[in-house]
Amino acid sequence: MKLQKDLPTIFNEFGEVRRNGFIKAKELKDQGVPLIGVFCTYFPQELALAFGAQTVSLCASSDETISDAEKDLPRNLCPLIKSSYGFGKTDKCPYFYFSDLVVGETTCDGKKKMYEYMKEFKPVSIMELPNSQSEEGLKLWKNEIVKMKETLEEMFNVKISDADIKRAIKIKNNERKAVKKFYELGKKDPVVLKGEDIFKVLNGTTFSFDRESIPKQMEELIEKIEKESIKNKYPKKPRILITGCPLGTATEKVIKAIEDNGAYVVAFENCSGAKAVEDLVSEENPDVFEALAEKYLKIGCSCMTPNPNRIKLLDKMIDEYKVDAVIDVILTACHTYNVETLSIKRFVNDKKEKPYMSIETDFSTSDIGQLNTRMAAFIEML
Repeated sequence: MKLQKDLPTIFNEFGEVRRNGFIKAKELKDQGVPLIGVFCTYFPQELALAFGAQTVSLCASSDETISDAEKDLPRNLCPLIKSSYGFGKTDKCPYFYFSDLVVGETTCDGKKKMYEYMKEFKPVSIMELPNSQSEEGLKLWKNEIVKMKETLEEMFNVKISDADIKRAIKIKNNERKAVKKFYELGKKDPVVLKGEDIFKVLNGTTFSFDRESIPKQMEELIEKIEKESIKNKYPKKPRILITGCPLGTATEKVIKAIEDNGAYVVAFENCSGAKAVEDLVSEENPDVFEALAEKYLKIGCSCMTPNPNRIKLLDKMIDEYKVDAVIDVILTACHTYNVETLSIKRFVNDKKEKPYMSIETDFSTSDIGQLNTRMAAFIEML
């Protein structure tokens, strides 16, 4: 991605990385490089990197295949689950097609049952995620990571050493630090880039097959943005933080509705942003499996009960990004995030004394008008 181009072109190219990566995925297959498809941020990608495999986020952010999924799954199921299953069943996702293995985590009951059907047409390995971030939960998760390592060794006929994992930890930590440095541009006041562009870059990097090139790519992009910001001044507008369910290409409509109606999205706390990147894996802990378990179990997902780490990260980000309001994006039938809206609203309104609004949406375009109406009213209030 040549940074001599102007910023809008660069951001659009990041937005197209997922589609352009289809060809790269086929090239990897032709070269005999193992490809592991993942749906969630809980899978320790270091395990794949340790033996030369690549991981890729599977297609699960469009309503294109939901009607196909509904032939097998209930209609009143989370759109992310139906989209995940539909793309796999129909082979309309090249990443799914080329994946040698799909890893699923037990983040919700709907996913757990969906994986049972997915196993009928694709090798699926399940990681049993604990329900809490307790000491017992940490032991369970460490055991699951060890079991996953053994599964990969058996399936791909490889040996994964601790030294291999330590090398992979450094690569992923360098990537996390670089991505974090990029999205922390959202702290600048006045803003230097829009939320739509932040999201394109964050989403695009998850489809990169060259993890070691990401730090240099981010450094060059940050330098270009900071230079451009001297001459391109954004007007003062309310600053919004997005929390809640993971965003995908279909739910970019929420970001667009916010920014089309007079505000900026300066921070993403959800899985698409800081939640999975904020913490590093310890490089000092001699027990690599404990180090991985500690980092990944810290993710403040609503599947955890209780879920103090989500509040902790929100508390920090609301202050550091000088946020004027918080918008909680909930996918239809995502019960854990939907139930958690009450505690998030109490925290944002009462503890942080900031306006809060929750939005329930799906992967269709039918609610764009309603989104614009609600966002316009909410932002006008700010």
